Amino acid sequence: MDAAEERLDGRWVRAWCERGGAVVVRATDESRRATEALVDLTPIPSDLTTLYWVLAEVRLPDGRRVHPPATVAGLFREHGEIEIPGEQPALVFAMTADGHPCVLSGSGRVWEATSPSVAGQFDLMASSLRDFLEIRR
Repeated sequence: MDAAEERLDGRWVRAWCERGGAVVVRATDESRRATEALVDLTPIPSDLTTLYWVLAEVRLPDGRRVHPPATVAGLFREHGEIEIPGEQPALVFAMTADGHPCVLSGSGRVWEATSPSVAGQFDLMASSLRDFLEIRR
């Protein structure tokens, strides 16, 4: 499946929620306003916008956590765009169970910091946000 076929849509996100396994907080008017503010602040990848229109927050079974949009905006203000060699700029949107930041690049790929800092190295974690949500570690 290529990246275009892996793009999220709201219907896929809702079906993914129905399969269970993750703890989700549904989007609210407040979280949607925070998403709009995030879009105004940074070039947020479209898949993350799609996710935030349906869900405000996600906790996956392996402990990974997708931050709410207001938190992502705060992390962007703190760290700015994350530079990964050979990759489009990225922003912190989640963290692993052991506290390593996860970033989503403009290409749609998800990267995991090799330490609890955004100043270090990053390893490719998933080819897309959809893949990130479906990983079962």
